[in-house]
Amino acid sequence: MKIFDFQIIAAATNNFSTANKLGQFGFGPGYKGKSPDGQEIAIKKLSKSSRQGIVEFKNEAKLIATFQQTNLVRLLGCFVHGGERFLIYEYLPNKSLDFFLFGMSQF
Repeated sequence: MKIFDFQIIAAATNNFSTANKLGQFGFGPGYKGKSPDGQEIAIKKLSKSSRQGIVEFKNEAKLIATFQQTNLVRLLGCFVHGGERFLIYEYLPNKSLDFFLFGMSQF
């Protein structure tokens, strides 16, 4: 798993522009971006008020990275900046997993 730099992710998302916002999720907003090598990525920005501390964040990142398989979105990396925590995933277009599992159009 790669540790990303805040400036690279800020540039990839046009400084977390609302135009790049994928949605608001349980632990915070998600954004679409493009890495410096041209790969489309999804950035999960964990809310400061999410009650998820740094230990839980590290455990989540390790767990997702450990159990990657073909049916799960791939975790590319993470970083912490100014007390905020970010997870970087490969971007998969065409609706959410909830839509395919439960027929929901949004969370």
